[in-house]
Amino acid sequence: MNGVPVSEAKYEFTPSADSTKNWIGPPDRLSNLRPIIYHIPENESALEKRLRCLRQDTDDWNHKFWTKQNVTFNKEKDDFILAQLKSKGLSERDKTGRKINLTSEEMAVFYKQFLDANRRRHSDYNKEWYRRNFAITVLMSRVAIGSAWTRLSERKSGRKKDTSATDTQ
Repeated sequence: MNGVPVSEAKYEFTPSADSTKNWIGPPDRLSNLRPIIYHIPENESALEKRLRCLRQDTDDWNHKFWTKQNVTFNKEKDDFILAQLKSKGLSERDKTGRKINLTSEEMAVFYKQFLDANRRRHSDYNKEWYRRNFAITVLMSRVAIGSAWTRLSERKSGRKKDTSATDTQ
């Protein structure tokens, strides 16, 4: 597995083995989200791993939600347009073969209906998104503070060694 999360298997791009950065891919055609392959440092701490896994899990959850949401939205929008055109006695295309569009006002009816029908789902998504992002922010803060503390401790212990070495000479 070479430190590559299972969720990366779905991506059409792969970072080089010596990459030291996160990789951000092109937008997914269904979810419209840009997938991220998170870099796994050699000396990743347990807290850093927990953060990376939570971020990846949140990305996967987001991708799943928006894929389903966008597929549903597009299908219902197409069905609405066809029903509206049919009710006017029109076909999907005009005499020249160009697709017939509805007006903004006509489409506003669909958008409102779709939002009203999915209000609970969007509300639940937003609550979970805020919960996940708060947890990620807390973990990021803990990782940053831990890293700063480690660097400070290393500098401080490095100075003591230097100072004690010069005192004995």
